[in-house]
Amino acid sequence: MVLRDLESQKFSMTDPITTYGLIGYPLGHSLSPCMHNTAFRALDVPAVYELFPLKEDDIESFIDAMRRKESHIFGVNVTVPYKEKVIPFLDALSPFAQKVGAVNTIVVDENKKLIGHNTDGPGFWAHLSELNFNPRAKQIAVIGAGGASRAIISMLCLIDERPSAIRLYDLDADKAGDLVAGLRERLNATIVQVVHSIDDLEISSADLVINATPVGLHPSDPPLFEKELLYPNTLVYDLIYNPAKTALLKMAEERGARTANGLGMLFYQGVLAFEHWAGYELQPAVRQQMRMSLEIGEVI
Repeated sequence: MVLRDLESQKFSMTDPITTYGLIGYPLGHSLSPCMHNTAFRALDVPAVYELFPLKEDDIESFIDAMRRKESHIFGVNVTVPYKEKVIPFLDALSPFAQKVGAVNTIVVDENKKLIGHNTDGPGFWAHLSELNFNPRAKQIAVIGAGGASRAIISMLCLIDERPSAIRLYDLDADKAGDLVAGLRERLNATIVQVVHSIDDLEISSADLVINATPVGLHPSDPPLFEKELLYPNTLVYDLIYNPAKTALLKMAEERGARTANGLGMLFYQGVLAFEHWAGYELQPAVRQQMRMSLEIGEVI
């Protein structure tokens, strides 16, 4: 029973509730349940979105269980550290997910086939558009080479408004190199360059600086770089959304730079994920309620 069928179904109290959720580890900081459970409530759909904190050894068995006829899980989101690791266990990937090499949304279709999508890239692009930032011919610095970074860089390489350069740094240079090498096999990523130090990111001349690492989740985390590298014409984008204002964003504000956290990207990727599960486009009023739920951190 998939989401697109729910509105026409009658449920008894003994029916197992239709379930969606988030797999990753750890998951204590996630606001996704607020957003998706708000949408279910707004649509009067008897479904629930839950957190599934899974260790790596449990991923394959969990995904295989979703294929069973009796499973009441019809879709999940995927977060760190499993966006790349789930791919071998899926039946098919969307064209964009194939290019990215990372999945953040899994749909269970009517034949119990598991289809991997990536809504991180489009979600990030939608938020950039909302912020009125046009990346065409811009210089972009990216810190972190995880699954979200893959999606963002892929999107920036594929859009018509391509930047002139994307510099990528990760403490694990091999990880960053593998990311770029993989992308170059699947799309035109000639504008992407791996650098081997923060200094080589040339942050002082970057138009957009993106933190795609967990650094900033904890108040004790060290600064990623010296604040003197930032200027007012820079947009500093931290994918972390909880806390809403990381040390990086506070530092950027002190320098007069524009700032944004990852809540906008979370919202847009979540809307797109929900629409993949549902098979229809959400109305603006439902979207508005989803965003409000993220902002207050509660189901409404």
